[in-house]
Amino acid sequence: EEQLVESGGGLVQAGGSLRLSCAASGFVFDSYAIGWYRQAPGKERVGVSWLSRVDGSTYYADTVKGRFTNSIDNNANTVYLQMNDQKPDETAVYYCTTLNHPPPLSIVAHTSASGMDVWGKGALVTVSA
Repeated sequence: EEQLVESGGGLVQAGGSLRLSCAASGFVFDSYAIGWYRQAPGKERVGVSWLSRVDGSTYYADTVKGRFTNSIDNNANTVYLQMNDQKPDETAVYYCTTLNHPPPLSIVAHTSASGMDVWGKGALVTVSA
């Protein structure tokens, strides 16, 4: 069974940093794009960053560009999201998700969340003012 498990969420002060992890089991990332989405209370789920194992590219939403960074540990089959200079309105549940045999990330980033394949259960990130 293909599964994703997020970890690393928690409480951080505004301007602080957290690193989220997304560990995969039941499959390897080799042919996938891996995305990070977040969902704030009462709001829709939106994408913030993507990494493609197909061509090594990354793509970030304008709201996080320059502050969030994707990375991958292939041996651990784990993807990371480093989040710096966090803001209170970024309080949300953060999810990782995958898309097999993806198109270019510029297209993936504009694909609805419903178009992604496997989802983790999410990690809560709370940014205090």
